[in-house]
Amino acid sequence: MNSDKLLLDGTRVARQIQQDLAIRVSQLAAKGIQPCLVTILVGDDPSSETYVRMKGNACRRLGIQSRRIHLAQTTTTEELIAVIHEMNQDSYVHGILLQHPVPPQIDERAAFEAISIHKDVDGVTMLGFAQNAFGEASFPSCTPAAILAILEDYQIPIEGKHAVVIGRSPILGKPVSLMLLNRNATVTICHSRTVGLDHIVGLADILVAAVGKPAFVQGSWIKEGAIVIDAGYNAGNIGDVDYEACLTKSSAITPVPGGVGPVTIAMLLKHTVDAAEKVGQ
Repeated sequence: MNSDKLLLDGTRVARQIQQDLAIRVSQLAAKGIQPCLVTILVGDDPSSETYVRMKGNACRRLGIQSRRIHLAQTTTTEELIAVIHEMNQDSYVHGILLQHPVPPQIDERAAFEAISIHKDVDGVTMLGFAQNAFGEASFPSCTPAAILAILEDYQIPIEGKHAVVIGRSPILGKPVSLMLLNRNATVTICHSRTVGLDHIVGLADILVAAVGKPAFVQGSWIKEGAIVIDAGYNAGNIGDVDYEACLTKSSAITPVPGGVGPVTIAMLLKHTVDAAEKVGQ
């Protein structure tokens, strides 16, 4: 890597967040409270099972209780919502994460909306999205929160900068755009069908790639000195930007893996601890 390039090391940022959380978990334990995250997995998607296992391992390392509910591939929307309502009513549960995607017969949005706003630690409900838009969310979506945490940790200025976000999902592209806007960036939201995308990307002081296409963003699109945040993760440990080519033009860049991903998990743990602390107040 070029010596004048800043590698935005998400593993280091996540470690710092988790060190702080370990202290807070110990303080909660002294009050007889153990933060508890319930992860609901529907079906047998191998990638989802891997993600759930990673999140469970991260919880256990910090002393957060991880409860896994594994439902059959044939589960209906009504059955899933019934399980979510049961977890909403369980006072020992502080956070609920519904691993997505869910099987096609399930109304995913209806299932997300069944999660109590007080336990929506993954930031998937419409109410949580609205709170985030107003800068009032207790639990913003975890990947957008991770992106902001990385920028803040490295003291990268946001105010007055032109941020270009490629991606419009309700748990990544849209919420991170609002979070950047709330920090006084000028934000352009694009997607894979945007006409003249290369030109727009070339205007970005801060680029967030969240389009879900491997090596989609080309180095020739990047403005000299841009900050590149790659929020994509595709098969073969490939992000949404052509890393080597974008590295040449950027002043700072997140690697894949080891960039946004570890911080996303750390933010999920942080939100779970935050929720437990509110109960303990």
